[in-house]
Amino acid sequence: MGTVLQRVQRFLERPGPVSDFLGRVETSTGVQRLYLATGSVACLGAYLVFGYGAPLLCNLIGFAYPAYVSIKAIESCNKEDDTTWLTYWVVYGVFSIAEFFSDIFLYWFPFYYAGKCLFLLWCMAPVSWNGSQVLYQNVIRPCFLKHHEAVDNMLGSISSKALDAASTITREVLQTLGSSRARLTAQVAPQLSLSVCKSRGSRCRRRGRSACIAVAA
Repeated sequence: MGTVLQRVQRFLERPGPVSDFLGRVETSTGVQRLYLATGSVACLGAYLVFGYGAPLLCNLIGFAYPAYVSIKAIESCNKEDDTTWLTYWVVYGVFSIAEFFSDIFLYWFPFYYAGKCLFLLWCMAPVSWNGSQVLYQNVIRPCFLKHHEAVDNMLGSISSKALDAASTITREVLQTLGSSRARLTAQVAPQLSLSVCKSRGSRCRRRGRSACIAVAA
């Protein structure tokens, strides 16, 4: 137990946004950050079990903070944190797909969202044995290395078929537009010619009358 408490204490004292926030609260209240963290986790767990809006809060915990830290990782020059958070998002995506099929059965359990929140916190924990690393190295990576060639071939085949279909559809659309334009031109051209002839005839008749009047004068 002492070792666990020491690890938690070292984690809470590690520089970062969580540690900075707990440090400010500890300074203003005089309560140790270990007690503050423990009380916050207990309140959060109770709310996730009994409170309203537990799914939204759980999704915010699993998405908002990792998204913020991922943006900071993108803007930093260090590439190690990029790998860390890319691994988290891969695990998060796989978990979301699995949850889509199991959520309809599991969300009836009273501790479902509390367990989900603990799982996501474990996946984003700043330790070498966090959930993202464990699941990626032991489950996702072996599966990827075993099946990625077949998946690449399938995606390449689908991509080539999609390009061929798009080219065929584009060619047919252009041919249809060309045919429609030719038919429209064939239908409108005689009418335009007739209108021009009538207009010219009217001008000729008006000019004839004007000339006769001028001669008579």
